[in-house]
Amino acid sequence: MSTSPPVPAATAAPADVPLWRPALTLFALLSLVTGLAYPLAVTGIAQTLFPEPANGSLVVRDGKVVGSALIGQAFTDPGHFWSRPSATGPMPYNAANSGGSNLAPTAPALADAVKARIAALRAADPGNTAPVPVDLVTTSASGLDPHISRAAADYQAARVARVRGLPPAQVQALVERYTEGRALGFIGEPRVNVLRLNLALDALAPPAAGRRNSSTP
Repeated sequence: MSTSPPVPAATAAPADVPLWRPALTLFALLSLVTGLAYPLAVTGIAQTLFPEPANGSLVVRDGKVVGSALIGQAFTDPGHFWSRPSATGPMPYNAANSGGSNLAPTAPALADAVKARIAALRAADPGNTAPVPVDLVTTSASGLDPHISRAAADYQAARVARVRGLPPAQVQALVERYTEGRALGFIGEPRVNVLRLNLALDALAPPAAGRRNSSTP
């Protein structure tokens, strides 16, 4: 009767094989690829194709940086267009603490905040009885929106023109000029960058003495 050949026992790896060498080689390789080559490639592409946003889209006036086109600012002077409210802490539009209020639609605190914002808008422009655009009284998820809707800009145009003593048509034309279209022609809605629009207003007709907004140097 034939018998099967014995199955050889598993051969154990020699105890003296230096396992640290491939581990160290892989660590060095991944460090070069992910820590050096990839960041340099992404930075180079960004600086070549998108230099302005890659450097923060900084807005400069008279040789001084006055803000970023990507981060909202608080404007409370009736002679300026107001931004979308921000719920970041400990101060509004805090880029180091982006976030929303996380209040539910039925939260009393949200209703109170909206009422207070509507009251402030009405107080700044008592003759305006048009419906208040929702983005002027509610915060976003980021709290950093640099834009308002075209409806929000149109709602404020008459107030700004009256306070600055400008023809309404001139202010409306400025709003039209600073209206940005949909991304790629179909994504999102037309919007207005508040900082750029207010800087253009200041260049056209400086705000009255004592009424300059704290966010505008």
